[in-house]
Amino acid sequence: MSENNALDATCAHDTNGWFDRRTLLRLAAVGAASASVVGFGEAAPANAASWTNALGKLKIGYLPITDASPLLIGHAKGIFEEVGIKTEQPKLFRSWPSLVEAFQAKQLDVVHLLMPLALQLKFAAKQDIKVITWNHTNGSALTVNKSINKFSELAGKTVAIPFWYSIHNVVLQQLFRAEGLSAITSGDASAAKKTVKLVVLAPADMPTALANGQIAGYIVADPFNAVAEVKGIGKILRFTGDVWKEHACCVTVVRGDLIKNNPSAAIALTDAIVRAQLELIKDRKGAASLLSSKGYLPQPLPAINKALNDYSLAEYKTAIKHPEWKSNRIDFKPFPFPSYTTALISELKKTKIDGDASFLSKINLKTAHKDLVAVGLAEAAITNNGGNAKFGLPAKLTRTEVIKP
Repeated sequence: MSENNALDATCAHDTNGWFDRRTLLRLAAVGAASASVVGFGEAAPANAASWTNALGKLKIGYLPITDASPLLIGHAKGIFEEVGIKTEQPKLFRSWPSLVEAFQAKQLDVVHLLMPLALQLKFAAKQDIKVITWNHTNGSALTVNKSINKFSELAGKTVAIPFWYSIHNVVLQQLFRAEGLSAITSGDASAAKKTVKLVVLAPADMPTALANGQIAGYIVADPFNAVAEVKGIGKILRFTGDVWKEHACCVTVVRGDLIKNNPSAAIALTDAIVRAQLELIKDRKGAASLLSSKGYLPQPLPAINKALNDYSLAEYKTAIKHPEWKSNRIDFKPFPFPSYTTALISELKKTKIDGDASFLSKINLKTAHKDLVAVGLAEAAITNNGGNAKFGLPAKLTRTEVIKP
């Protein structure tokens, strides 16, 4: 898409109240940088304004986890409005299945999804979806009963995961293999056989299940790990970001027709999410207070604050084995690395999943990333908001995946 075409596409929406003059100039610059977006604008209708009118306010769906912070901060601080996008109050869901069901039913327009779940929707369920940006990196942990001090003590016990297609399941089983343990999806776990049973629980149900002794631990996004810490019902055995360096957990997903039919809205949406991530980087404690005071996250403020800030080796001597990575408990690096997409598919093939995962073997690794990701959107938004260094990203947006259980 040329700079002029990007501006023309954006101007088509001005009369509908989405974009003011300042926004038009801002998005024209972003659009010019988005020339490499796969399929970007190629299906944009001449009368895109009618599609905008039909859409109305964008509807955002999320689970109450810090992974959703960019979407929530974008709404709370009026960033979506600043780029010309109207949104309803984000809608909270308790579980991934309920969120996906609402998204598939077109009750939602923008959601944050587990990256492996996005892969499942795209390649198994054949849904027309696109990842426009990573929501964050890291941000999850394995929380266990306070009596458990090492992985071998999980043998014969039950551990909860939030979804079979999750980075949590992948990383947990990476750790199990490194420790000589095996995951099972049915039957009873055996200490003698060094097996651990995995069950799926909604994140909100995990702390209670741990406190009641129904499970020995859970691996999930914060602030549910921090909740167990501040309430004294559990402790962190290992952070997932200390196993797979700067892994993506949740990504921002939209339906493909948003990008095809309304490219300027896709540009603006991505720009807003990237700007929100920059706000999170600048003021984590302020963001925690805002997420709590505005009711976006229902957990206690100390837990939310801990989830966004606490990651010291002094506090987590055994949970952090790679301090040289200089990571944070959660980071906000919006660029979707192609190397991660392909490595994740490969790791999922090694991961036990309750259900048919045969579709993984049929994915073309050479095209998987561009099939799933709207290539170019995040890059343009990052450039428009200060460049790679602002987000702690490398000068060249390439990397080698580092996995060290």
